[in-house]
Amino acid sequence: MSILSLSFSPFPNSSLSHLSSHAPSRIQSLHPSSSMTLLKPLHHHLRRRLSISAAAAVRQDTNLWTTAPLVTVSPAAESLFHVTIDVSDYPDLATSHTKAGQYLQLRIPDVEKPSFLAIASPPSLAAAKGVFEFLVKSISGSTAELLCGLQKGDVVELSQVMGKGFDLDQISPAEEYQTVVIFATGSGISPIRSLIEAGFGADRRSDVRLYYGARNLKRMAYQDRFENWASSGVKVVPVLSQPDDAWKGEDGYVQAAFARAKNIFNPQSTGAVLCGQKQMAEEVTSLLVADGVSTEKILKNF
Repeated sequence: MSILSLSFSPFPNSSLSHLSSHAPSRIQSLHPSSSMTLLKPLHHHLRRRLSISAAAAVRQDTNLWTTAPLVTVSPAAESLFHVTIDVSDYPDLATSHTKAGQYLQLRIPDVEKPSFLAIASPPSLAAAKGVFEFLVKSISGSTAELLCGLQKGDVVELSQVMGKGFDLDQISPAEEYQTVVIFATGSGISPIRSLIEAGFGADRRSDVRLYYGARNLKRMAYQDRFENWASSGVKVVPVLSQPDDAWKGEDGYVQAAFARAKNIFNPQSTGAVLCGQKQMAEEVTSLLVADGVSTEKILKNF
């Protein structure tokens, strides 16, 4: 057996790289048992690299992509867009959206990097009309920006629906969790819309508040839905971080607005739902836990 016949080099930059055809005398003088000792770690390293590559290939192929046409792309607020996608030809995909807070990946043909998007519409809409609705923030240089520039009839590719959504069992039944405080910032309102419109017994609870933060009213989506949300039992508290002089409502950040109001009378019967900026989620969680609310009752969709 001769090491000279090996064509691979698992350690191209290592000290073993000098074992080449220009030094036959040193290599051929090795005892057979020494040769096997040298080969074993090389073979082990090669097998390990191949198994890692195979595993990576499997991971890359786990998503099943479905091509679907756009129904609408329209402005929702400054830098935010309503996007509706027709999935009526794919009932399995449509009915796989079962809980508010679920999301999927979306990619544009010939664009490698996908976007993760929370589904804004309630699950019942996909089942009844065969569409998914999204609220998409257009970020410069991103797939989302390209998506917001598309037109009706253009096609995109969707992954399967992902995530477990908001675990509403943690704050049910409604009669035992009378207070639910909801927090959203920016496009984080997207899965919150799904939650409110899917229904979670808000009208059977005594205190349901949504603290919704944006820079100003021009950047606040879904204002046309606030009245309907209120009629379902959700009090909407808009919070603007950079309001104009005419603004008379809450200002600053949602966590500060909540800290000013509080009004949690019984932490044991209180739940919360959060979606938005990481700092907001962390600070709100700290406030709620300090008031005695269990972390299990603070719901997130990730």
